[in-house]
Amino acid sequence: MDTILSFLSSISWWMWIIVVIVLVAIRDLFFQKAHTISNNFPVIGHFRYILEKIGPELRQYLVANNREELPFNRIERGWIYASAKKENNYEGFGTDRDIYSHQHIFINNAMMPYQIPENHPNTEDHCFLPCAKVMGAYNKRKKPFRPGSVINVSAMSFGSLSAKAIDSLNKGVKMAGAYHNTGEGGLSPYHSNGGDVIFHFGTGYFGVRAADGGFSMEKMLQLIEENPFIRAIEIKLSQGAKPGKGGVLPGAKITPEIAKIRGVEIGKDVLSPPNHKAFSNVPEMVDFIELLAEKTGLPVGIKAAIGKLEQWEELANIMKATGKGPDFITVDGGEGGTGAAPPSFADHVSLPWVYGFGDLYKLFQSKGLSERIVFIGSGKLGFPAKAAMAFAMGADCINVAREAMMSIGCIQAQVCHTNKCPSGVATQSKWLQNGIDPTLKSVRLSQYFKTFRKEFIEITHAAGYEHPCEFTMNDIEVNVDDHNLAKELSGTYGYEKTPVPFNGMQALKDCMYLGGKKTN
Repeated sequence: MDTILSFLSSISWWMWIIVVIVLVAIRDLFFQKAHTISNNFPVIGHFRYILEKIGPELRQYLVANNREELPFNRIERGWIYASAKKENNYEGFGTDRDIYSHQHIFINNAMMPYQIPENHPNTEDHCFLPCAKVMGAYNKRKKPFRPGSVINVSAMSFGSLSAKAIDSLNKGVKMAGAYHNTGEGGLSPYHSNGGDVIFHFGTGYFGVRAADGGFSMEKMLQLIEENPFIRAIEIKLSQGAKPGKGGVLPGAKITPEIAKIRGVEIGKDVLSPPNHKAFSNVPEMVDFIELLAEKTGLPVGIKAAIGKLEQWEELANIMKATGKGPDFITVDGGEGGTGAAPPSFADHVSLPWVYGFGDLYKLFQSKGLSERIVFIGSGKLGFPAKAAMAFAMGADCINVAREAMMSIGCIQAQVCHTNKCPSGVATQSKWLQNGIDPTLKSVRLSQYFKTFRKEFIEITHAAGYEHPCEFTMNDIEVNVDDHNLAKELSGTYGYEKTPVPFNGMQALKDCMYLGGKKTN
């Protein structure tokens, strides 16, 4: 034994490297057939897999230019990070964006900007920017709700996002006066830090799930009674990442905590089908919405990605004939996607936000319904210029998902579906979550929202308006082609936005329903 140890200790370090390389080569040549490259090119073939694995990081930090990456380029991410940290988010020496590119947005500024009078709400709070419409006002719901912020956290579930991420987001919306959409994973303790909440459920009915996998009104009423910070209910029909497709929550991922929150069994696979059990057609959906609103007293809305319009027209006709229907509609763009989805769905199913929203708004406007609905936009709108375009098209609020994730530390690693998110945002790994400090990250989410609203207000004033609800289709131009480089939105999408009733920012500040002030 001593002889063997003596011999091994006499081998130089570089010889050990040669030994390891020889062993890898033998393994590649004779013992593995799964990977053709490493079999045909022993040892050096492994570099191909290493480079493939770190390729996204190399492109993100070394190869791609500032405006090249998708879904969010370096300039966009940098603006969110700087805004969230209250750092300098300006750029110098002029824009490096190609302002002649297709779909570039131009905001027509006024000769004389809007001048803030004395004692105006924005002289006291530069970030005060609530929604100009009240959810549930038209249908006379028992508990109407005016969102206290035009930018809010979109539907992202606990389970998809980590506990510390959800905790940070909810504490942040409380500081910012915004609301937090639960996503379809149910209401968790991490949603319960005092921020306004919109309870969202899909076909799995998590959190309000009956024993047969259907909807339980009893559980819904109990949930609302025990959690008075829930201000509205949203029914998910589809989402931008994978409209018309259900999902499976593997039993291996169902911890006791998730099982309790979602109302499912530990260790048993749970199916979320493409269709709802509570209704099977549009008239039944309207009846279900009215039943929910009557029983809970809360505004009830629907969320969907937009494609075919026939059933939407059926909904509009029913709403016009009966005076019933959703209090708000959240339109998700096909470019959305915090959740995992097959590329065939994420890339090709459903329309991008601008096309889908334009089609839907125009349809409801033609039926005289645009004034009674609060329209919420969702799909990469978390930047003031894009929000201005959305409001000019008829949006009343915007929801942000990935932008909110970035404000609390997401680095766009694009591994959300692997449970290996390096920033701890989209993973259930306790070790990876250790880097998230909810006390700090909540402040960053709040600061991002406040900076967004401040800059959005400044853009609005530059256009001559007091509130972004006053934007019209003719205030925004987009590049459409080489012949007519800039075209007003009204010409591009073929409609004029319905004017939103607005009596000044002070009236919004004094509203009894602002940010859930009045709960009875």
